[in-house]
Amino acid sequence: MKKEKPIKNSGKQKMVADAIMEKVKSLAFPVIMTALIVLAVVVIINYQAPEEPKVSVRPAAYEGDDTPMVLENSKLRLVLDPLTTQLSVTVKSTGKVWYSNPLDADEDTIAMGTEKGKLKATLLMEYTNENGVEVPFDNYNYCLDKGLYEIEKGKDEISDYIKIKYSIGNIDREYIIPPACRVEKFESLVNQLDDSGKRNIKNYFSLVDVNEAKYADEKDALIEQYPVLATEPLYIFDEAACKVAMRNRLETMFEEVGYTMEDFEEDKALNIGEATTDKPVFNISVVYRLDDDTFRVEIPLKEMEARKTNPIYRVAALPYFGAGGLEDEGYLMVPEGGGAIINFNNGKTAYNAYQAEMYGWDMALVRKAVVHNSRAYFNAFGIANGEDSFICILEDGSSRATVKADISGKNHNYNFAYAAYDITEREKYDTGNLSQSDIYVFIPELPDETIVQKYVFVDSNDYVDMAKTYQKDLETKYNGYFKANDDKSAPVNVEILGAVDKVMQVMGIPTRRPLTVTTYKAAASMLEELNADGIKNMSVKLTGWCNGGVNQHLTEKVKLISDMGSKKDLQNLSDTAKNIGADLYLDGVTQYAYDSDLLDGFFAYADAARFVSKQRAKLFVYSDVTFTQRYDVDGYYLLKNSLSQNVRMTLAKAAKQYGTGVSFREDGMDLSSDFNRNAYMSREATKVQHSDNFKQMKDAGLKIITNMGNDYSAPYSDMVTNMKLRGEDYGVIDAFIPFYQIALHGKVNYTGESLNLAADGELELLVSAEYGAGLSFTLMRESSFILQKTLYTQYYGAAYDSWHDRMVEIYTKYNKELGHTFNQEIVDHEKLANGLACTTYADGTKVYVNYSYENLKTPAGVVVPARDYKAVR
Repeated sequence: MKKEKPIKNSGKQKMVADAIMEKVKSLAFPVIMTALIVLAVVVIINYQAPEEPKVSVRPAAYEGDDTPMVLENSKLRLVLDPLTTQLSVTVKSTGKVWYSNPLDADEDTIAMGTEKGKLKATLLMEYTNENGVEVPFDNYNYCLDKGLYEIEKGKDEISDYIKIKYSIGNIDREYIIPPACRVEKFESLVNQLDDSGKRNIKNYFSLVDVNEAKYADEKDALIEQYPVLATEPLYIFDEAACKVAMRNRLETMFEEVGYTMEDFEEDKALNIGEATTDKPVFNISVVYRLDDDTFRVEIPLKEMEARKTNPIYRVAALPYFGAGGLEDEGYLMVPEGGGAIINFNNGKTAYNAYQAEMYGWDMALVRKAVVHNSRAYFNAFGIANGEDSFICILEDGSSRATVKADISGKNHNYNFAYAAYDITEREKYDTGNLSQSDIYVFIPELPDETIVQKYVFVDSNDYVDMAKTYQKDLETKYNGYFKANDDKSAPVNVEILGAVDKVMQVMGIPTRRPLTVTTYKAAASMLEELNADGIKNMSVKLTGWCNGGVNQHLTEKVKLISDMGSKKDLQNLSDTAKNIGADLYLDGVTQYAYDSDLLDGFFAYADAARFVSKQRAKLFVYSDVTFTQRYDVDGYYLLKNSLSQNVRMTLAKAAKQYGTGVSFREDGMDLSSDFNRNAYMSREATKVQHSDNFKQMKDAGLKIITNMGNDYSAPYSDMVTNMKLRGEDYGVIDAFIPFYQIALHGKVNYTGESLNLAADGELELLVSAEYGAGLSFTLMRESSFILQKTLYTQYYGAAYDSWHDRMVEIYTKYNKELGHTFNQEIVDHEKLANGLACTTYADGTKVYVNYSYENLKTPAGVVVPARDYKAVR
């Protein structure tokens, strides 16, 4: 009987085996990648960078006397005390003396300990320790009282100067004197001196030979501290017997006979019991100059020295310059919105100090949440004290600055304002639960840049005079570009929405497609109607006109939206604008890539800017409620600088093709670094590049609209839109003023938010009247209902038919009252009682704005209706 072979279900088994193998294959790659990622993180966490060589960088040391150092010209006299590096600047025309520090800081009744020392400091700094903690230092408690600085007075190709090199740290002064020295080496050095020098040195050194009887009781201890003594004698320095003055003399004598830092390091190694410190030391240089009526302060970044593990994070020069005390009358002018005043000693000690970052957030720096975006868009702050004042203008390095100001009654009895500059950018790695300590990465080296801030003194305590001084500075800096206009009617910005994007069903597949809300023909018809209704001096910003709509895809190549019309229709719109005397501007996104892919010419790996960690700079929208990332809105990328430059030029080329101006949505408002390894651009370098691009376009005859109006862009702009006129209501602020607008008015047209989209359009109109701003409206031809189920609900108030009549009414009155003032400068501004403000123009016109809910009379008896404005000629 044959034995039956078992029946093999070979097909089924093979299918199972293949399925298992496919499953293994499908898991192999993720498993391997996960393992590699975990390994990389573990390596990062446990990686210890090569230890920095233990080379002592010689700290600076002041060896001069107490003779004051002086810089002087026909208008100013600067006197510096070399023992404290505190200084005074005398304005010769008035005799007013401005001091770098309060003269009676020691008598302050609130300041305690190090805070009292900070009042005597001329430089504040912060460094970052290994765990990312920002550690504050000041140059009084950690430098001046130990003599760790050098002073140089000289002259270069620019001017006479005083330069101070501070060595700041929680350290004692280290003198380059051999702590111990082999006999032959020591005697070869000393024998180069004359007899007096030999006696001076040998008085403080002992020749120690442990074999001599007098060292019998100390022999073991000495050999333990100086192992070399077991085989040879040594000369040992008697530190306790040598006073500071003599140490300075000995150090000089050893230096004269050729004793070097290498010798010092070698001799220090002879004493293995010598106490050592791992405390960081920071070298920072500050340069002072006088330039006509200006006092300049410079901080060269390349001369900063710090260990790589403890980089300098932030610095601030002369933080208490012009500070006002309890008995002083005056105020701080800060760049909040168009400007704001904080009165000395206003008693608002329960509120936080004021601070605002110049030009807002650097988008190349990672953030996980957004609670509040502080922003200053013009580069000046000031202090009025008594009958005089000054403004401090932040020049080179302004993009690194944060303006800070506070009142008396908190840490001390002084009111102060200053600029602090971020120096070394950093980023924290997200290591999850794999590490209990934070890991930070820093930029590898500082760029060759110099921070420059200058103090311009004003023979008045009026903020209008301060603003006029700032205006003169802009005229000098932007000579030929920042000049008077010839407007004879109120300027109005009319922003027309072309298309937005919306998710639609295309062959059953959800696809994001352009949704047209105003065609080119409809836009032309709207402009003709508005012109016929008496609206003149229009600057028309066409938004969402190409490349997908409002949130444009990458615009390296312009692609019109077919539903909006043809190229001919767009050209006809441009011609229509010209025929009615309006200026048309094509709006564009130049710094970001929204919903862009390879089909749009965008490859994120190659085209995105980089964070400090070298990761691609992907950005997100944050909730106004939770302040965290919104996951229902797509992220977007910050473009690398070179690509952003190309997009900017593409937009300008398109504007030239259609005979229009160009509107930059972010340029002039947002300013970011790029930490790309092969094409690093600091934020300051980006600022210079943007300013140069604006200049080139103006030279080519192109008209420009920018948003916000950062100071480096406004002088090149024909119109600035979406200016934050009043700023945020910080509790410590006492009043808002049109400081920046006083400087710009009659030269650059500007507007606030669109009145039909603003949270409080009535208030925006009143502020516009007080600040001399033009008007702004955002319009679309379609009904607001078309925006349902889109992410563009902010435009619900933009329907043309709903707003046409109200817009004409608002503009007609505004132009009648203020239209003749827009080619004039503002010459005065006052905050009167009960919510009444008055702005005065060069021809004598006074514009009164009543913010209260009841009718008010002007000093001349003219009634201004509640929540309204009135011009009196």
